[in-house]
Amino acid sequence: MKDREPFLQTRPRFVVAGTGSGSGKTTVTLGLMRVFARRGLKVQGFKCGPDYIDPAYHTAVTGRSSRNLDSWMTSSSYLQEYFLRVSEDVDLSVIEGVMGLYDGKEDTALSGSTAEIAILTDSPVLLVVDVRSMGRSAAAIVLGFQQLEPELRIAAVIVNHCGSEGHYRMVRAAIEAACGIPVIGWLPRDGGLDIPERHLGLLPAVERGELEPLFEHAADLLAEGTDLERLLELAAAAPALQYPPEPVAALQAQGPSQGCPGILEPGMPGFTATETPGLGSPPAMEPASQERLVSAGPTLSSPAARIMPADTNRPAHRPVQPVIAIARDAAFNFYYADNLELLERAGARLVMFSPLSGEGIPPEADGIYIGGGFPEEFAAVIAANSLFLDGVRAAAADGMPLYAECGGYMVLARSLTDRSGAVHEMAGIIPAHTVMQERRAALGYREVTALHDCLLLKQGGRLRGHEFHYSGMSYIPGEARTYAYESKGRGGSQPEGYISGNIMAAYAHIHLASHFPAAGRLVEACRTYREQKKQAEQRLKL
Repeated sequence: MKDREPFLQTRPRFVVAGTGSGSGKTTVTLGLMRVFARRGLKVQGFKCGPDYIDPAYHTAVTGRSSRNLDSWMTSSSYLQEYFLRVSEDVDLSVIEGVMGLYDGKEDTALSGSTAEIAILTDSPVLLVVDVRSMGRSAAAIVLGFQQLEPELRIAAVIVNHCGSEGHYRMVRAAIEAACGIPVIGWLPRDGGLDIPERHLGLLPAVERGELEPLFEHAADLLAEGTDLERLLELAAAAPALQYPPEPVAALQAQGPSQGCPGILEPGMPGFTATETPGLGSPPAMEPASQERLVSAGPTLSSPAARIMPADTNRPAHRPVQPVIAIARDAAFNFYYADNLELLERAGARLVMFSPLSGEGIPPEADGIYIGGGFPEEFAAVIAANSLFLDGVRAAAADGMPLYAECGGYMVLARSLTDRSGAVHEMAGIIPAHTVMQERRAALGYREVTALHDCLLLKQGGRLRGHEFHYSGMSYIPGEARTYAYESKGRGGSQPEGYISGNIMAAYAHIHLASHFPAAGRLVEACRTYREQKKQAEQRLKL
């Protein structure tokens, strides 16, 4: 592995934060990204917190795969190194916040907030303020945000939902006089900037290009009403950064209480250094019609490679590289980019396949990972793909490792009832029925503790993640069920998920960087299955 960079790294960047949800930070983020991309700049998008939809918008607007930064699910050292590595070859990084600037996991601390990520990345903050029905009061709001956290630097303000240009000039004068912060732009009240509801299958609309007019309209308005040169100057003036001195040691020191229960040690099964060339990052979400992507593992300069220590005790010959099939299309697309990187770094080869395109489980698969997404929007198509459903059933019956999250969990049930009330037959591996609801069923961070040994964890092991879903899972009375996790959130703890043999499924979207050995454990289970399958085939030949 190459030596760690000892020098300061220049990264032009800014954080787009809001005073609260609905303030307009996503519209501002997308418009600015598109404006700068139209200028020919390489713009890298980041999203604070556990979100899959906004990064998909970023990717569509910039043409580069957006990444998540989360200061609760992952350690500070990991987050800092990941940001530096992903942003090293771009002209500008734009980090979109989550909720309000100071909203996060804790009521009285910065944990998991946009503010914490701005501090960890030492980024200037562009604060978006909704000024509907207010004048000088806008200055009081900005002043409060400015004074709450002295370590944070609010570098500029954009005001949204102005009634007129005169209204903009009024609130600009008030904010600049009271706060000494420049107001560098504004957006009018405009129904053409309204982003559709987040839970209604937006990613397919992004893929089809249906939101392009919105992106272009936001960019046009911001280009007209914003001092873009001033914003670029603020981004370029962001302090230079340095890679954390020893991220692995820092993670080890944090221990279980910090959400990183352990770190890979040299010699652990499944985590061997590899110099096989391959993708340094997983692909951006691709349309189902494009060719299936196969990657051979990250380069040693990728973020995952930098975090993972080398295995100096590995045998002279490389161990078998198991293949994990990843369901990835418009129905299944909720994957953290670094989760896939960590699986590759753990020794897996990832093969993407599309159930919506009529594809089944790739024949070379030694394990299956079905992420979340919007299966309810495509339930009829999924139910009609017998190649996929029969393949999942056969794989589960054969003992192949099968891991599913949220949407994947729903598809493993016996049926899925969509919002219209139509019932669609699913894989039937889990003795339950999934029913879509009008109201959100769960939202928020989760820390999960394994109730038994399973694909990702030993009993008692912990991971961090989040839940966000509109469905409920109704298990059939009298049928056997073994819970996967004890899931702890703001509202308390409860058992969650399902395990049986090499099958593991739950609503929680977990982040593998919260406990690195989980990636190795899954890959090792796939490697064991591959070796056992090969031995069985050899016995049949005798």
